[in-house]
Amino acid sequence: MKLSRLLEDIKPLETIGDTDRNIVSLQSDSRRVEKDGMFVAVRGVTTDGHKYIPMVASAHVGAIVCEEFPAQLLNGITYIRVSDSAEALGKLASAWYGHPSSKLKLVGVTGTNGKTTTATLLYEMARLEGYKAGLLSTVCNYVDGRAIPTTHTTPDPLTLNELLAEMVEAGCDYAFMEVSSHAAQQKRIAGLKFKGGVFSNLTRDHLDYHGSVENYRNAKKMFFDGLDADAFALVNADDKSGLYMTQNTKAKVYTYSLRSQADFHTRILETRLDGTLLSFNGHDVEVAFTGRFNAYNLTAVYGASILTGFPEDEVLVNMSKLVPVAGRFQTFRSQSGVTAIVDYAHTPDALINVLDTIREIVGAGGKIITVVGAGGNRDHGKRPMMAREAACRSDRLILTSDNPRDENPDDIINDMRQGLSAPEMGRTLCITDRRQAIRTAIQTAEPGNVILIAGKGHEPYQEVKGVRHHFDDREEVMAAFKESENV
Repeated sequence: MKLSRLLEDIKPLETIGDTDRNIVSLQSDSRRVEKDGMFVAVRGVTTDGHKYIPMVASAHVGAIVCEEFPAQLLNGITYIRVSDSAEALGKLASAWYGHPSSKLKLVGVTGTNGKTTTATLLYEMARLEGYKAGLLSTVCNYVDGRAIPTTHTTPDPLTLNELLAEMVEAGCDYAFMEVSSHAAQQKRIAGLKFKGGVFSNLTRDHLDYHGSVENYRNAKKMFFDGLDADAFALVNADDKSGLYMTQNTKAKVYTYSLRSQADFHTRILETRLDGTLLSFNGHDVEVAFTGRFNAYNLTAVYGASILTGFPEDEVLVNMSKLVPVAGRFQTFRSQSGVTAIVDYAHTPDALINVLDTIREIVGAGGKIITVVGAGGNRDHGKRPMMAREAACRSDRLILTSDNPRDENPDDIINDMRQGLSAPEMGRTLCITDRRQAIRTAIQTAEPGNVILIAGKGHEPYQEVKGVRHHFDDREEVMAAFKESENV
């Protein structure tokens, strides 16, 4: 592609060298640069791409995009100075792949909890409507029906635009994606054209990266700040951050709610472990989902589907056909009558939502056993909070390992224990081995008990000291059920 054409989208502050030249590749990874390619020096979390400029220059790249020119400028290389190289990378990636987002109806979903469920169900809704669609999510990426493994909630700009281009090539009309706070902060979505944005809720998470709830909230808000006037912004009116998100947006704002007047309002009429009867704007629909938190997710799906252009009567019919996302309130039942629920809940608020839902269904006389841990190398402050919320909502608590990463799992469990009172510790077990913790919960459960296994949900691995070992909570539940039934 001609360099001059690539530069049309980024408005360089200064350019030194020839722009009438062909660029053969675009990279932000210095290890993957090619002769006559373009390298974008991005300041990352752990390293600064600017320090690799001398190395990529020696590889005879055609162009280098940076925020500061290096001390030595080599002949034959075009140097482009920009104010923000991360934003430039997003716009260059979009241009490199032919602006694929402008050829799709792209909807982004952000918030602390509910992103995966909402984005995935919107993707399923589009397919039920008879359209080809793409999905970018925490669980899996899809180009129409083709599954592509995922490594990040929101991919880097090059991978992101490459996937969107594949969706265009596959004939997709719609695309739905999770927009993480990291992605918004790091400008990974720069250059994308969105049909609309959805906000679910905001509670404490990722403070290890953002430093404060305010910074975390503002990172989410950046997504809505960037929406165009012809886009929609659908926000949860029951969340105190909902309308804050849209203070500076150009998009047309819509609201959804379970508690107050809104453009899209839902009432919970009846709830069970295997489903709920909901009323969407006065239309009763039986859905295969449980819990108030899922009622919020489904209301967002209902509203966003209509705002995206799907007929309301068809949307209502298809709501009843949607099924839960893998690892999100996924229910298993043993022959003896014990119910196990595997859920991705990994924040205090998410645990509250799931456990309150279970308690509402089983009643005061029902017994709840919770198995939960906390991730290593992440926000330490939420660990005792998670344990406290789980303990006060459970009859028995088992603290265990999640993804310890580079930390000692026993240290993480000890951090969680700090949130428990002496009486709560009296009904709490600490079992570091997650497999043994799940088996202990199932072996000690009685018919009618409900076991919540929280934190990992869909994840098929456990990360220890930088290595991912195969581990799937759902497989462990089924194996433990089988073992207990053969005793």
